[in-house]
Amino acid sequence: MARKVIITCAVTGSVHTPSMSPHLPVTPDQIAAEAITAAEAGASILHLHARDPKDGRPTADADVFMQFLPRIKQATDAVINITTGGSSLMTLDQRLAAPLRAEPEMCSLNMGSMNFALFPMLDRPREWQHEWEPKLLEATRDTIFKNTFADMETVLDRLGKGCGTRFEFECYDVGHLYSLAHFRDRGLVSGPMFIQFVFGILGGIGADPENLIHMKRIADKLFGDSYQFSVLAAGRHQMPMISIAAAMGGNVRVGLEDSLYDGRQLAKSNADQVRRIRSVLDGLSLDVATPAEAREMLALKGGDRVAF
Repeated sequence: MARKVIITCAVTGSVHTPSMSPHLPVTPDQIAAEAITAAEAGASILHLHARDPKDGRPTADADVFMQFLPRIKQATDAVINITTGGSSLMTLDQRLAAPLRAEPEMCSLNMGSMNFALFPMLDRPREWQHEWEPKLLEATRDTIFKNTFADMETVLDRLGKGCGTRFEFECYDVGHLYSLAHFRDRGLVSGPMFIQFVFGILGGIGADPENLIHMKRIADKLFGDSYQFSVLAAGRHQMPMISIAAAMGGNVRVGLEDSLYDGRQLAKSNADQVRRIRSVLDGLSLDVATPAEAREMLALKGGDRVAF
């Protein structure tokens, strides 16, 4: 029997600004439509941020999330995964507002404070649609993306223990794996764990195959067979790195949050990237996990136990 691979699709997020692609979903209508078509293309999990529909600014407003979450749930069986990261400029209370209201099956959880540097994007000439866009990128030059141990404990307690939510543990470097093992050892995290290795963000580990092998080796040492791993790689590294991950026994993440491209051209939709990686998985004789299979693999509570 072919191994099942979970495809996560990060539909939209705070990494890219609206000026960088005309295809980025901004309004609740656009986010819902993009999420639904990505699920129809084969995404098992939908990772979701929200934007202010007036100007595309990243927002943590729970009311905005609730304009698209129920619609996605009604139209697809995909697992809905809400960010707790949001933006490095948001407070933890802001970042938790929507997840605590929605009580989703899954949330992302960044496993450490770090320099999350997006300011190099300013080196590429472009016309900005909104005044906030270059300011947000420049702010990352002198901002720490704060995820202290106290912050992580709060998320694990309020969402994990309080809401039955499980996590996509986002690990941007090897030390983040050891932080996750610390929480496991304290009994605050139990398996099966879903660990997202994140490559190619300035301030985190580089997008090199050697680093993927190293992250996998350390995760195997720390967690044995009690975890599933997936790979997220930024920009042009997306497809090469996740293809290697699939061949190594891992799961994959695509989406316009991570890369704006489908091959050498701008992706016109998130579904374009889902279909692209599906063709790679097919060539590797691997099957795509259905949402039901992903729920079983990750021991999720089920879509009938969310609050939207």
